Parts: sequence; C-alpha cells; structure tokens
Amino acid sequence: MSIQQISVFLENRAGQLAEITKVLAENGIDLRAISIAETTDYGVLRMIVDEAQRAKTILLDSGYIMSVTPVLAVSVPDAPGGVASVLKLLAEGHIDIEYMYSLFTHVEGKAYMVFRVSDEAKFTALLEAHGIQICSAEELGLK
Repeated sequence: MSIQQISVFLENRAGQLAEITKVLAENGIDLRAISIAETTDYGVLRMIVDEAQRAKTILLDSGYIMSVTPVLAVSVPDAPGGVASVLKLLAEGHIDIEYMYSLFTHVEGKAYMVFRVSDEAKFTALLEAHGIQICSAEELGLK
C-alpha cells in the first residue's frame, strides 16, 4: 500500500528550501521525510508530510510547481545491516530502485525507508514473502 510523496521543483538558488519549509510550517504541516536532488538549474524536493492533500493545496496556492507520486515505505530493523538485507532481496529479485530515502520516524527498534521502484507489485510481493512489512499511511501517522 503506497503513501503519497510530494515533489516540488525549485530554482537552484539560496533560500528556496527555507521558503518552502516556512510555508509548510506556518500552515501546521509536519515533515516526515525530505530528500533533495539537484541539477545545475533546478532542484527536486521530495517530501513525505503528515497531510499530503492539504500540503498540495497550500503549495499550489503559494505558486510552487509540484506533483504527487505514490511511493512505498518499508519497516527495516534499526540495526547494522537492516537496510542491506532489503537491498539484497531487491537485487536478487531484479527490482530496480529509482530512488530511496529514510523517514524521520523511528519506533521500537525499527527504522523506515521510502522506495520508488520499477515494479511496485513485484516489490511488495517479494518483501511480504520474506516477512518485511510495507507500511500504511496510518501506521506512519499520515492523513
């Protein structure tokens, strides 16, 4: 079951990240994960927030160019090798990772990773067959 990721396209200039996080903070939107990829001319800010639909409206109303993408969150052991075991399964299953990053959330010995993969159904089936949990929005406190 996927969660919603917000991707915002930003000019590659000082202060852009501060501006967008200020807009979200002023509207009570809580960041759960953040990742930045950059090119020479622009950056892509990927975020998981507690209220994706409300954040989308706020960002569009503020003039940002953005999109919403389904991604998967996976619970991994918060111990050395926790994420390595998941990545090994993906390699063995020939599942390409488009990108990944971690959530701020950490609960009872578990860490959480966000994945965008080439084949969501194959990814989900492979992990579930090995007892690895795909997290729900509710489990992560997302609305």
